[in-house]
Amino acid sequence: MEPIKLYQQWLKDFANDPETVQDLKSIENDPKEIEDRFYRELEFGTAGMRGVLGAGTNRLNKYNVRRVTRALAKYILTTPDGAQKGVAIAYDSRRKSTEFAREAALVLCAAGVKVFLYESLRPVPVLSFTVRHLKCIAGIVITASHNPAQYNGYKVYWTDGAQMPPESVKGITDRLPDTTYEEALPMDEQEALDRGLLTYIGKDVDDAYIAAIKKLAVNPELTREMGETLKIVYTPLHGSGNIPVRRMLDEIGMKHVYVVKEQELPNGDFPTVPVPNPEDPRAFELALKMQQELGADLCVGTDPDCDRVGIACMTENGPKLLNGNQIGCILLHYILSQKKERGELPANAAAVSTIVSTNMANAICESFGVKMIKVLTGFKFIAEQIQLFEDTGCNTFMFGFEESFGFLSGTDVRDKDGVNACLLIAEAASWYKKMYNKTLVDAIDMLYEQYGYYGDKVASFVLPGKDGLEKMKTVMAALRLNPPRAFAGEKVVALRDYQSSLRVTADGETDILTLPKSNVLYFELENKAWVCVRPSGTEPKIKLYINAVSDDPEKTKAMLEAYASDAVKLLESF
Repeated sequence: MEPIKLYQQWLKDFANDPETVQDLKSIENDPKEIEDRFYRELEFGTAGMRGVLGAGTNRLNKYNVRRVTRALAKYILTTPDGAQKGVAIAYDSRRKSTEFAREAALVLCAAGVKVFLYESLRPVPVLSFTVRHLKCIAGIVITASHNPAQYNGYKVYWTDGAQMPPESVKGITDRLPDTTYEEALPMDEQEALDRGLLTYIGKDVDDAYIAAIKKLAVNPELTREMGETLKIVYTPLHGSGNIPVRRMLDEIGMKHVYVVKEQELPNGDFPTVPVPNPEDPRAFELALKMQQELGADLCVGTDPDCDRVGIACMTENGPKLLNGNQIGCILLHYILSQKKERGELPANAAAVSTIVSTNMANAICESFGVKMIKVLTGFKFIAEQIQLFEDTGCNTFMFGFEESFGFLSGTDVRDKDGVNACLLIAEAASWYKKMYNKTLVDAIDMLYEQYGYYGDKVASFVLPGKDGLEKMKTVMAALRLNPPRAFAGEKVVALRDYQSSLRVTADGETDILTLPKSNVLYFELENKAWVCVRPSGTEPKIKLYINAVSDDPEKTKAMLEAYASDAVKLLESF
C-alpha cells in the first residue's frame, strides 16, 4: 500500500487514540515525513527493533510493540512449556519505555504466556541475568541503548540469556505478516495478576545479580584495601545504571564514589548531553569537570541501559578519556596476568572479541598462551561462543569485548555488562595505583611499550530515511564492484567480503571465511593495518573502522590519519 494510503488508514483505524491522531495530523502537510513513516514496516532483526518514536509503520509505537509481541507469543506457544516458563521484561529510562514494557507484558498475558515484569528500570545485563536465573523461555528489554533521545527499541533475548538467535528471530518474522494490530490486544492488568499470568520481580533477583557480579572479582582484597583512597566520579547519564553500579562499588569497598547530580536521575530527554553515549566525549563534560574539581583518580560513565562503559583518568594535564579498545586491552591483560600469577589461568583459556576491534588483544592473548577468537560485530556472537564453550568444554571463557565500549568477564550474563565492567575497572585502577602509583592511562602506555603502538579510528556516515537506505546499498555494491587497491599508498593485500564469505588476496588467491554472512568489507593492508566498512545494523549509517600498528606512537597516529582521510574521501565520492 502507498505511504499516503497507509497514513490515511492509520488515521481511521486509530481514531480513538488522541495522541496518535495528533501526531499524524502534525505531519499532514509534510509528504516527505509521511513517506518516511509509512514506506516500510519497522524491521525486526537479530537485535530486535529500534526506531524513532512516533506514529507510523516505520516508527516505534505501542501498536508496533503490541504486534511484534503477539508474533513472539505465537512462536513461544510452539515451544515445549514456553508459555509456562514465561518471559522476563525490563526497560530503561527512555521515553515510553515503561508504557511499552507494560504493553508487551499484557499482550503476552492475553496469549496465555506468563510474564515476570520489573517494577522499575533495570540495565540490559540484569535482564539477561534474569532470563537465566528464572529459567524463562525469553526476555524483552525496552531500550535504544546509546541512541539519541528520539529513539527507543525492543530487544528480545532467548532462553540462554543472549539475544535471540537467527532461527528464533525467523520464528517471529514468519508470523508477523499474519499478525494484525486488531488481534494484538493487551489483557487487563488486574486480570493478569489475578490469574497468575503477571508477576512483578522483586529484590531477590537484584541481590542474586549483584552477588554474581561480585564473584567476578579477580583480587577482591584489592578494592577493599584501595577503596579507602581511590576516588571515583560516576555518571549514569540519566539511565538505569545508577543504583546497581553504586551498590556494587560500595559492596566491594569503594568508599569514595561521587555521582554527577545533574545526570543521576532517570530522564529520557537526556537534557545534559547531545547523545547519552560513552563513546562520545561530549557525554563526559559534566563528569570531567567534577573529576577535575575533586582530583578524582577515575571517572566512569554508563549509557542509559548500562551495557556500555567509558572512563577517564586523572593525569598531570587533567582528565584523559580512553577508548573502547584501550579499556578492553587493559582489562584483558589485567585478568590474564592476575589469573596467571595466582595459578588460576586454565590451560584452555579463551577470550573473544570482534573483527572490528583491535588486534592488540590478539597479541596480549598470544603472550599468555590464551586463544583469541574473533567474531562478527554484535555481542550476541560473543555470547554464542560462551554457550559453545559451555556445551563442549573446548574452552574456558576469560573475557569478551567490543571496541564500542562493551565488556564482559562472566557467564551468568550473556550480553555486555556495564556493572561487571565497572567492577573490573575499579579493581584494575586499584592494582595499578597500588603497584606502580599509576593510572589506567599509564597502564595502556605500558602495554603499548610491550606489544606495539596500536591505534584506531571510527567514522560514521549518517544516511537517514528511504534515500539513506538506498545510498547505503549503492555504496556497498560499488565497493564490491570496484574495491580500492590501496589506502594512502599502502597496498590492500587481501579483501574479506563477509557477505560472499570469501577472502581474496591481491594475487587472486581465495579462502572461505567461516563466520556467518554479513554485509561487511574488510581490507587488509600490507603493514598489519586494516580498514573495515560496515553498515550499522541499528542506525541509518555506514561505519568506517581504521586500525594501524607500529613501533612508534607518532608513526601510528600519522598512519591512522592518512588511511582515514583516504577512506572518508572514498565513501564521499559515491
